[in-house]
Amino acid sequence: MLSKLSVQNFRRVLDNPQLLKGEVSKTCLFVNKKIHSMAASDSRFDVMAEDWDNLLILDGCRYDIFKKRNTIDGTLKRQTSPASQSLEFMKCNFFEREFHDTIYITANPFSTEIKSGTFYKVVNLLDQWNEELQTVKPETVVESTLQISQEYPDKRLLIHFMQPHYPFIGEKGKELSHRGYSPTKEGRKHSFSVWDELQYGVADYNLTQVIEAYEENLDIVLAHAEKLLGELNGKSIVTSDHGNLLGERIKPIPIRVYGHPAGIRSSPLVDVPWLIVEGDRRDVTTEEPVG
Repeated sequence: MLSKLSVQNFRRVLDNPQLLKGEVSKTCLFVNKKIHSMAASDSRFDVMAEDWDNLLILDGCRYDIFKKRNTIDGTLKRQTSPASQSLEFMKCNFFEREFHDTIYITANPFSTEIKSGTFYKVVNLLDQWNEELQTVKPETVVESTLQISQEYPDKRLLIHFMQPHYPFIGEKGKELSHRGYSPTKEGRKHSFSVWDELQYGVADYNLTQVIEAYEENLDIVLAHAEKLLGELNGKSIVTSDHGNLLGERIKPIPIRVYGHPAGIRSSPLVDVPWLIVEGDRRDVTTEEPVG
């Protein structure tokens, strides 16, 4: 429960008692997770069992904000994700399964947890990590996907963008003094995210600024996703692995929560877009995985 109060952070607590308020919230969150896990339903929406040729994942995208800002033509539905965090999403949908008709093109650091042989091929874009922005840029995902679609025209494409998840890469977002998402386990272990800083009350920016930066990130990735969809053939879906809490109170202990902690089943966290974009279908084949 005191995950953020490691030795290197203890001095921060002494210097800033406000952090203790955050730890109380974290403890309440821990209790809420336990209760949510006991009440969780066994029925899970399986994205891999759905009918699509291209599945675009916009990481951490809330349904309500997507609906408000979406510019892509299609039929929009609200879907319930089985997860409230990326690794949890992967465990629910990918772990202990085989999809040898699918290539996974991903900018998400948790993708390294997926076992070899799960997909026909995994294209991990972490080697194209942008050090300045501390993420993989959406245009990098688009460029890689277009190349893969030419090389493997008979495979389903699972395309995982990191936006609108922080770090915020637009002009408003760059004005916020926040860290990006570390590509390594060690880096994630010892860093405070933008959501941690809001939760602990130590941010030098406010929630309104963060929401504006989040929406700006979504606008950026939507533009790139729309460009990509214009180049791909087949039936496409635009969705998300999970949503994001922006200070809403969760149950049963009514604390305000920021971000996307695993194990919480709150509507802003699990309600995700499911945008259907029809297109001429392509023939898909299953083969032994190549990587």
